[in-house]
Amino acid sequence: MLTAPRSPGNRHDGRPGTDPGARPHAAPGTVLAATSLATFVALMNYTAPMLTLPGMTADFGTTLAGQSWLLNGTPLGLAALLLVAGSLADDYGRKRAFVTGLAALTVTTALGALATGTLAFTLARIAQGAASAAVIAGSLGLLAHAYPAGPARVRATGIWGAALSGGIALGPVASAGLGVLDWRLSYLAYAAALALTAFSARALTESRNPRAGKPDVAGALLLGLALTALLAALTLGRDGWLRPQVYGLVAAAAALTAAFALTETKASAPLLDLAFLRRRPFLAATSAALFTGLGVIGMFSYLPALLQRSVGMSELGTAWLLFLWSGTALLVALQARRLPDRFSARHQVAAGFLLSAAGASTMLGAPAAGSWQRTVPGFLIAGIGSGLLNAALPRLAVESVPADRASMGSGANNTARYIGSSMGLSLTVVVATSTARPGTDPARALAHGADRALYVGAALMLLGALAALLLREPRTGGSASDPAPAAPPHPDRC
Repeated sequence: MLTAPRSPGNRHDGRPGTDPGARPHAAPGTVLAATSLATFVALMNYTAPMLTLPGMTADFGTTLAGQSWLLNGTPLGLAALLLVAGSLADDYGRKRAFVTGLAALTVTTALGALATGTLAFTLARIAQGAASAAVIAGSLGLLAHAYPAGPARVRATGIWGAALSGGIALGPVASAGLGVLDWRLSYLAYAAALALTAFSARALTESRNPRAGKPDVAGALLLGLALTALLAALTLGRDGWLRPQVYGLVAAAAALTAAFALTETKASAPLLDLAFLRRRPFLAATSAALFTGLGVIGMFSYLPALLQRSVGMSELGTAWLLFLWSGTALLVALQARRLPDRFSARHQVAAGFLLSAAGASTMLGAPAAGSWQRTVPGFLIAGIGSGLLNAALPRLAVESVPADRASMGSGANNTARYIGSSMGLSLTVVVATSTARPGTDPARALAHGADRALYVGAALMLLGALAALLLREPRTGGSASDPAPAAPPHPDRC
């Protein structure tokens, strides 16, 4: 049970956000190892449906529309709860949020393995997304507390980003390999790995930055409902956008978002301090995360299915192509800390988008030619770009807000990322499949659809690069990667 927040003035050892009377701080390396390991396994689980989808749909008898729900379940839970989890982690304990998320993710992943139908599996995946939100938001909050701004934080967030890339790299390969026997085995393996990972959390110490005021329950409810309505509209829209239920869900999402914004202006401890929206570093970090989801994650989430159905690749073969992309991203993210200081996080994001767009462009025509070999250079180039993005985004997330709001910053950043991924996935599916004519060879139609999806994905990546370059902080003698100055206090905050 959550305890009542203590006064912000009660600090331990002069460091902000630490419980008085707590045991000595865990070594920063211990914090980094525990959070990176948990993120690694959580992302392996996140990517699993990319390659287990054929086996699941065969077992469940899932319709084409239902397949979108199977893929979008975890992104929906993540997007709906990340900001809530980040704010609660700051106020009530980052370790508490992290450990609770790990436990919930273990249970819900096991439930997904035992599901017997599309609805049960989708609900389990949504719950996995919600649990992953607590793990991710708590992780970055713990890292920001353990590593002050500077070279050490750059290295730590780079390693954390590499763990994220590593989970994406190995998840499809592991899922495809175990899926040869039974698709359920991968989810059981992830549940077991998460249970073991939970033991690493015992070495962590608690940190928090409680604020005066009551928890923003109304804001959490409104935000969750708004994002759920939006993502439901995006998922239903692939079967036709000009339908009353899609219009109704979009209108509901807009109304709920407006109500959320109004609630945040009056809350004493808001989930999202709207003053951040007037700051360019925060807008740069959030827009970079949004376009990463829209262009990079959205396209590469559906590319395996396109290659399997248009080129005739096996699940395991497609998994190795994805491993080339995300494995390259892992290596680049680990080495990103060696970049010169003048190459700021904002410039790193722009370079990541440009390289990802270049990689997507080199794949044009490969599906239509029936040649998966022609996609290899594109996966390699895009992997370099993704590695730069994965190393820079967590750093931007925690440095774009005051230190005591680190989990809120990471929650907002990752919310934008996974909203973008759900929107990008739906957009990719619609662009790739909407113009197939009756009587046309399905594989040929999908091959041409893949080219259209690559064009759209590359355009979104270029927009992300442009936003990163334009949203620079006015020069005041510091660099774009310097820690952000404190935000103006909320009117109701002492």
